Amino acid sequence: MRFALIIIAALTAAAPLRADAPLTALARPEPARSEIIDFGNNIQITLALSQPVMWRVFTLDGPARLVFDFSEVAFEGFNPHEIVDSDRIPEVAAGPVREGWSRMVLALDEPMLIETAGLVTATEDGTAVLKAQLAPTDAKTFAAKSGAPETEGFVLPEPAEVPPPRPRWRGDRPLVVALDPGHGGIDPGAEGGGVAEADLMLSFAGELRDVLEATGRIEVAMTRNADLFVPLETRVTKARAAGADLFLSLHADALETGRASGATIYTLAADASDEASQKLAERHDRDDLLAGLDLTHQDDQVAGVLMDLARVETQPRSDALADAIVHGIAESTGDLHKRPRLSAAFSVLKAPDIPSVLIELGFLSSRRDRANLTSEAWRLQAAEGIRDAVLDWAEADAAQTDLLRQ
Repeated sequence: MRFALIIIAALTAAAPLRADAPLTALARPEPARSEIIDFGNNIQITLALSQPVMWRVFTLDGPARLVFDFSEVAFEGFNPHEIVDSDRIPEVAAGPVREGWSRMVLALDEPMLIETAGLVTATEDGTAVLKAQLAPTDAKTFAAKSGAPETEGFVLPEPAEVPPPRPRWRGDRPLVVALDPGHGGIDPGAEGGGVAEADLMLSFAGELRDVLEATGRIEVAMTRNADLFVPLETRVTKARAAGADLFLSLHADALETGRASGATIYTLAADASDEASQKLAERHDRDDLLAGLDLTHQDDQVAGVLMDLARVETQPRSDALADAIVHGIAESTGDLHKRPRLSAAFSVLKAPDIPSVLIELGFLSSRRDRANLTSEAWRLQAAEGIRDAVLDWAEADAAQTDLLRQ
């Protein structure tokens, strides 16, 4: 097969490529012609595609990652681990990362620079092959040359103006509930029995939204409505922009070892209530990092103090909300973990001004829980229990607000 060379160059960040003709369908990976292998001291990446696409490649530090962005590749049904034959690539993920763009991320166990990167298109059938080669480097050089380029078509829009938080709800307007279906896009979350957490929680969030809005007293804002990756901090920003009175992050975990079942409700804490909670929080944050985003940042000292002061009021309200949800699920399904109230340092719960909880609805690693979670009837019962809990909490919270104002 004869290939027409589109570009191949020694790059740190490759420029996007455009096909000569408009693309009428999404490109798809071809695993049989793709591989990620050791090439002496280097690593060679070959990704075969059904057609050429716009693309870019760059590295990120903390942890070290190689990131490919595409507009757009349909990674559904593609397992990127199947093409990896190198111990120096401990993790790899691929999937949608934002509307119109897909991403493949390779975790690197050592600093490596992009030596060459290019895409060629076959003149006979229009298929394409993207190739890149990485070479070892030192940590200082890697850090200096890492970072996402500002590529046309991928630059994020200017930040929207976020309105000031609403006064506490007192029953004189609809209660605004932010529902946050965990994971999505490039990050499928936990998996068990052929069920992906991201898909399951998106379905449940839609069902819970319908149950909440059917009361006529609640408005729902969703942090995502499709199988797209939404960074953890963006989820909180979306909730705040919607004027949310409370924030519910929805998840379904899976354990690699040990046995556990039932729902667990988490609130924020600097120190996790147990080792499993700590590992869970670390994994959620690491999923964001592996998707190519850096969660690390330094708070302004004054801002940090103000946020801590805000949490003095918000944290007890979050605790009360979590207690109410434990009671609501106990009443509706009875399927609770032996320790249904836990805490951990989840980034998604760090909004200082919105009462927030994370609901682990069950464990995909548990056959019993998986049967519940995939049952529409059981999910409806769980949604009704959460609805009752939210309404009970809101009324009690409003009464407390009135006492504070007197």
